Amino acid sequence: MIGFLVFLGVLLILFIWAISKYNLFVKLRNMRENAFADIDVQLKQRHDLIPQLVATVKGYASHEKETLDRVVSARAGCINARSIDEKIVAENNLSSALAGLKVTVEAYPDLKANTNFMQLQEEISDIENKLASVRRFFNSATKEYNTAIEMFPANIIAGMFSFRKEMMFELGTAERRTLEQAPQISF
Repeated sequence: MIGFLVFLGVLLILFIWAISKYNLFVKLRNMRENAFADIDVQLKQRHDLIPQLVATVKGYASHEKETLDRVVSARAGCINARSIDEKIVAENNLSSALAGLKVTVEAYPDLKANTNFMQLQEEISDIENKLASVRRFFNSATKEYNTAIEMFPANIIAGMFSFRKEMMFELGTAERRTLEQAPQISF
């Protein structure tokens, strides 16, 4: 009888532990999703500014149609993305397209002096800074979630309930290439 009660006690402790781990995974997943909601707000502002930026650049660089079409197409991909992972990939594509646009803009000194363009550049730069901040928070939440579901023995509970490792919001390839290059300084 005592052995049976000990057995039930151990089962009860394991059951309570499993429930607490499950609840922790749900909490961390929700925290990650909430962090991405903060990113979504900044991305929406960024997406709203892009048509204005493209229209301003078109006035000065109408023959740069391919670059401008790439930005517009990447923006559409961002708007149509549904899951967090799809949005991360689409946003990295948009960042790459915007980097190409920045290169195009360098060839047009009159455009760089245009007040509308300068204001748009400032707004986009501000949004990019805010995005960097919320991306850090999102990546921190993702790291905490991924760590929790990968640690033994909690990974057994995670596997039973289909909690899976999630993507980080990393720099796109164009942004990574830009960071790997030494800055050019001229006097």
